[in-house]
Amino acid sequence: MQQVEIIAQNPVSETESVTTTDLKTYRMNHTMIRVKSQEASLKFYQETMGMTLQRVSENKEASFNLYFLGYGAPSSEKSANGVNPTASREGLLELTWNYGTEKEEGKVYHDGNSEPQGFGHICVSVDNLDEACKRFESKGVEWKKRLTDGRMKNVAFVLGMFAQLCTLSSLRC
Repeated sequence: MQQVEIIAQNPVSETESVTTTDLKTYRMNHTMIRVKSQEASLKFYQETMGMTLQRVSENKEASFNLYFLGYGAPSSEKSANGVNPTASREGLLELTWNYGTEKEEGKVYHDGNSEPQGFGHICVSVDNLDEACKRFESKGVEWKKRLTDGRMKNVAFVLGMFAQLCTLSSLRC
């Protein structure tokens, strides 16, 4: 069963006496995936996919770190909810790295695309699909599906860090 993490957009102290919630204020904040190597994953998402690191949460006592990446301006140091400066953002990617997994042989986590299937992919919308794919090609990405493959000519899939690409104008991902 999938889990949905719920975080506050405002400091809890400001909402203690509020007895309602407004669905119109809800936002898709982030998707979390576990990664074997934080270095390889951060390099891919920053250098190849063009994301910026928005926040790092080191949890040394629990032996894991969280890396939040996204597009647009970096998150402010000021926190909307008093705890998390990315709580008011939308569309972030959280990479969870458990210490030591990079030293383990073979796959550490299931990618969701082999049997039994589970998590499928993240989708990144781009301004110019052809040019973005040329850029990814120059970065040496592995492809699951190029624009020229199959019937869907408006979608490409990059392997390694499984991502779907589509144009902003079509938004047919």
